[in-house]
Amino acid sequence: MPEGFPLGPLFVRFYGIILMLGALAGAWLATREAKRRGYEPEIVWDLLTYLLIGGIIGARLWHILTPPPSSGVTAGWYLTHPLDALAIWKGGLGIPGAVIGGLIVLYFYARRNNLNFLEWTDIGAPSLALGQAMGRWGNFFNQELYGAPTNLPWRIFIDPDHRLAGYLDAEYYHPLFLYESIWNLANMFLLLWISRRFADRLKAGDIFLTYLIVYPVGRFLLDFLRLDASLVSGININQTVMAVVAVFAAVALYWRHRTDASRNLS
Repeated sequence: MPEGFPLGPLFVRFYGIILMLGALAGAWLATREAKRRGYEPEIVWDLLTYLLIGGIIGARLWHILTPPPSSGVTAGWYLTHPLDALAIWKGGLGIPGAVIGGLIVLYFYARRNNLNFLEWTDIGAPSLALGQAMGRWGNFFNQELYGAPTNLPWRIFIDPDHRLAGYLDAEYYHPLFLYESIWNLANMFLLLWISRRFADRLKAGDIFLTYLIVYPVGRFLLDFLRLDASLVSGININQTVMAVVAVFAAVALYWRHRTDASRNLS
């Protein structure tokens, strides 16, 4: 399966094209949400460039700190090979880092432009889920992010050159990227529905907290199928982080509404 195509002296990768399409689709959805909440849609397009920069930096740093075994390198290796740490075109981006980087950029942008930071996390949450749903298809062209071998009807064939050590004889695998894409798309619809169905009861930041529950739960469960999980001291770091984030987000969401719940019960 081709990973891209030559364009003069450059080689254009489908992975990069799909990531950009996901970012643009997410930005379009954010403009709709911003307008619905009384904001100028142009804010989204002005913010997008900064978010992309912050997200890419965060995603790369996350990969550098938690490289999967299939990368063949460790976090320490990047310290002695700084140029490779910058070579994002060789692959290696972590979604948790992208979210963190984007949040940092959004915080300072909102502060500088007198915007409600929490409300803008709510505007961005469904868009983030949509961008992830589309972006995961870049893994399809790279033949990466597949799960354990399987004979299920929706299995995906992986070329021998892209198979992990120890699985060279297995031809078909779980399309883990597809599972996560579907989960993220469902998360987007859920967040949009909640933002409208419970608009009179929501507080600023609730939609983003819901995102921080739903996405990590899906990622936590899917990591049980992953063959090249990032390990730190023998612990699946991504799965562990997802579990911690989901629990803290659920507690925070409950804590914010505990008074309202008590009032309704009384």
